[in-house]
Amino acid sequence: QPQQIESGGGVVQAGGSLRLSCAASGRTFNAYVKAWFRQAPGKEREFVAAISGSGLSKNYANSVSGRFTISRDNAKNTVYLQMNSLLPEDTAVYYCATRLHERLSDRSSEYPYWGQGTQVTVSS
Repeated sequence: QPQQIESGGGVVQAGGSLRLSCAASGRTFNAYVKAWFRQAPGKEREFVAAISGSGLSKNYANSVSGRFTISRDNAKNTVYLQMNSLLPEDTAVYYCATRLHERLSDRSSEYPYWGQGTQVTVSS
């Protein structure tokens, strides 16, 4: 199974930007869907964004659409999440995930492989 390691989290002021990375090793499944989810304290894990294996299809949660951009570099086995205009409500642990399918999904149950997460904290 793929090893996925997220990085790029940190503390930022509201209105700022961060770029998360998710580097895969082992079986990287570059042909399949990759996604970002997040989980805030006391809340359920929620979908953020997903990208197809080719990178041509993308889907975003309404709460981040227009502020976040998902991308991937299959040559580097890495998926990115560019986060702009950050809000305090974006504070959460962000996880990358892999789905063994070509169709995008916003359901965490359809992603069998997960990274360990990276903390993003947005101060007001």
